[in-house]
Amino acid sequence: MLFNSDLFLFAFLPVIYVGFIVSARFSSSAASLLLVVGSCIFYAHWRFDFLPLLLGSAAANYLCGQGIARLSSVRPHAARALLGAGVAGNLALLGYYKYADFLAGAVGFEGIFSGILLPIGISFYTFTQTAYLVDVHDEPSKVVSDPIRYLLFVTFFPHLVAGPILHHRDMMPQFAFDARGDQRLQDFVVGSALFIMGLFKKVILADSVQPYTALAFTSEPISTVSAWAGALAFSLQLYFDFSGYSDMALGLARLFGVRFPLNFDSPYKAESIIEFWRRWHMTLSRFLRDYLYIPLGGNRSGLGHLPNLMITMVLGGLWHGAGWTFLAWGALHGGYLIVNHMWRRLRARFPEIFAARPGSAVVGRLLTFVCVVVGWVFFRADSMEQAVRVVHAMAGHGTGAALACPAGAGSATVYACWAGMPTAFWWIAGLLAIAWLLPNSQQIMSRWNPALSPIRPAGPIARALSFYPGFLWAVALGAMLASALVWLHADSVFLYYQF
Repeated sequence: MLFNSDLFLFAFLPVIYVGFIVSARFSSSAASLLLVVGSCIFYAHWRFDFLPLLLGSAAANYLCGQGIARLSSVRPHAARALLGAGVAGNLALLGYYKYADFLAGAVGFEGIFSGILLPIGISFYTFTQTAYLVDVHDEPSKVVSDPIRYLLFVTFFPHLVAGPILHHRDMMPQFAFDARGDQRLQDFVVGSALFIMGLFKKVILADSVQPYTALAFTSEPISTVSAWAGALAFSLQLYFDFSGYSDMALGLARLFGVRFPLNFDSPYKAESIIEFWRRWHMTLSRFLRDYLYIPLGGNRSGLGHLPNLMITMVLGGLWHGAGWTFLAWGALHGGYLIVNHMWRRLRARFPEIFAARPGSAVVGRLLTFVCVVVGWVFFRADSMEQAVRVVHAMAGHGTGAALACPAGAGSATVYACWAGMPTAFWWIAGLLAIAWLLPNSQQIMSRWNPALSPIRPAGPIARALSFYPGFLWAVALGAMLASALVWLHADSVFLYYQF
């Protein structure tokens, strides 16, 4: 079930929300149980036969966590062994469904596992529970004893299929639901506003620019202009798709009185690749840092941490998908980060020579953005051959016809024109302006504490647009919701659902 589907918007969400309000008046346990049942229905709507896999994974990790907590003080070696077994089991489950076909093909046995269907959300609920086991081993007192609340932590539908990756220490205190009058009204208003903003981004912004990606990712010869137009279109589609989903997840959780950590913070405003990864898929970045990069050695002295960066990013690329293009994307970002860290060391060593100058922030933002766009080509391409062909064209070696306004172009084509320019250019320019110049949703909503994470300070535009319940914002949100509902596409999925 998708957040942007008629079934979710007009049936599932109203029923589960009203049921939650009623059940919370009786007990916190009743509200938790209702959300667990609703979340299972939400997940099973896609493929009922994968629901037992989700529940079995949750049961195994719950029991493993209980065992680790009990053994930690009396038999620490056994607790460590149980932790290893639990993590290995999670990785084996993920490996079978996500990587078996890729690995078999890599060693010459193509097609053996080609019939395996990837369960939606398996990467997210596997990583969430892996982090839980490690945290329980480090702090046994944090173990979750209530199986219903643990199951809610794993299955809570706003994060189940596309994140964010949650930590139980943040979530468990929030699952003590009650019948809070004034607070419940505020949660409804703030949650609804965030959800509508996210729905608008997804349906109107991300989905509308999606057709222009065909300008680059096609089997036909492409020009340099078409290659850049298609790569930029995909970069902006992915940006507003993930931004929209993140807002919708925050809003849905807030409807039930739960605040999620931020997962998206205007990453195209980053002035370096290091900063980009602190703004893009923030919970995944923290997971990779805390549970992979630091155990590998972290920021050891000298340049010894640079191989750890490359290993972390390559594995992060493979987390996004089992394919050579995702591996190349991760390796490319690993190389970006290594260059960025070496540049920082050089500036620290020779501050007089490499001191910041006027305009350096703008140059840093543009350079970072171009590097990210090149990386997205590998992320989007169907094969390495296609990715290399698009990058080759972007470098000025395009061979196709130039993007232009052909006579008689209809408004339904990707070459439709307005004021003498292809419509693709207008969409790209407009979305770039939004991404670079306007505040993000959490900055607009900052006075209402929309997330667990601190909100990045914003300028006068954010203060002018600051959300406050009133007539003007009601009209604006109503217009966003109406336009999104009119343009809902039944086959429009979130890009991160495939991971």
